[in-house]
Amino acid sequence: MNIHVRKGVKQDIPHVLELIKELALYEKEPNEVIVTIESMERDGFGSNPLFYFYVAEVEEYGVRKIIGIALYFMRYSTWKGKCVFLDDIVVTEKFRKNGVGSMLFDALLEECRAIGAKRLEWQVLDWNQPAINFYKKYQAKFMDEWLNCRLVFD
Repeated sequence: MNIHVRKGVKQDIPHVLELIKELALYEKEPNEVIVTIESMERDGFGSNPLFYFYVAEVEEYGVRKIIGIALYFMRYSTWKGKCVFLDDIVVTEKFRKNGVGSMLFDALLEECRAIGAKRLEWQVLDWNQPAINFYKKYQAKFMDEWLNCRLVFD
């Protein structure tokens, strides 16, 4: 299997949205996805992009197919400076356990180093043991003392 990881482009957004919906279904929240292709194109490729992403592709029957994404954005720490937040890393179910997640994560780590980010942060659901085990392979520090907070605006 020949897997290729590259920076995402605007034309990838429909496939990215499908993977986001697949993740939402896996996380038992399929009705929570309200972004659209149009909003993602505007927010990711407008004059002030709010997110960036990598895609993993595989060639099947002569056609390149997106099988994974790592979507991230910039954050700023008052203590450390430039940081990156990994919002989602998703690999379609058929291609899990083939190193695709590691390839995407490694590409993002390389990007973090290239831009001089001081840290990479993300969240993982406490019941998602496969994801927890994946991040442990990277010696990730789990921040039990920090609570997640949220305000929702409709």
